[in-house]
Amino acid sequence: MTTRSRVFLFLTLSVFCGSAGAQTYPAKAVRMIVPFPPGAGVDIVSRAVSGRFAEALGQQLIIDNRAGAGGILGAELAAKAAPDGYTILMATAGILTVIPHMQAKLPYSVERDFTPVSLVASVPSVLVVHPSMPVKSVKELIALARAKPGEINYASTGNGTLPHLAAEFFKQQAKVNMVHIAYKGSAPATTDLLGGNVQVFFGNMLSVIEQVRSGRLRALAVTSQQRQAVANEIPTMIESGFPGFEAGTWFGLMAPAATPRDIVNRLHGDVAKAVRQPDVQKQLAGQGATTIGNTPEQFAAYIKSESAKWAKVLAASGVKAD
Repeated sequence: MTTRSRVFLFLTLSVFCGSAGAQTYPAKAVRMIVPFPPGAGVDIVSRAVSGRFAEALGQQLIIDNRAGAGGILGAELAAKAAPDGYTILMATAGILTVIPHMQAKLPYSVERDFTPVSLVASVPSVLVVHPSMPVKSVKELIALARAKPGEINYASTGNGTLPHLAAEFFKQQAKVNMVHIAYKGSAPATTDLLGGNVQVFFGNMLSVIEQVRSGRLRALAVTSQQRQAVANEIPTMIESGFPGFEAGTWFGLMAPAATPRDIVNRLHGDVAKAVRQPDVQKQLAGQGATTIGNTPEQFAAYIKSESAKWAKVLAASGVKAD
């Protein structure tokens, strides 16, 4: 065989093997790391999407809850995973656009260690209080907080998370003093709120809407521009006297950096297909979430713009890492 023939054969086999690899992905179960505990908003979205996502992938999708440090532990685990498409991360807005501005030495870099796949869903927050609180509006909450400075505790899902920043922004605008109690996710924060150990929480609608409907929590306002169809009786923070007060959250799929583009495209196509399914949309819409499923490029641009927005909020609030 001549040298030219050997080179041609090598190139042909390389192309064939590469194509075969793309065609066979995924050849085994895919692990989706959820960086908060079961019951958190990101967990609810992940589980709502997982069935249809697995169906599109043609493989089992294993949800791996890795809570801790406001989502940092799960993000680090995903960042260090092999870039082969078999470990992916359902990230939160806080992990990608808030925490990086608070901690100079994170164990991951959004730009260096991750490849955006798709923005999956967005959801507004709801300002909720324990029913024992003698308030039925934002105005009444402000009056009570001013009458009892430092005596009202508010929950967050971790220092520097969006519920924390939403509450800090509220404190600044309302000129009130409330005490911050940080938890490792929405589920433990909501549990303590239900038990009356804390009194106030800017929880995402996915995590608190059922408790509001059952009367176990009282909703005072939503943080979206308009009222939500799923709970149209709840006024917005804007209606309650806070112009421009928007503090929703969102969840998006990320892959480790250097994941082959064909695999990223496959993941995007399959998760976008999953969120377009009527049953998935109905389930999440019933809890106040909006499904999206945009392209990797659109998601990358969105992360960049949101990061710039929250950098300004953090600078104004003075919130620091623990």
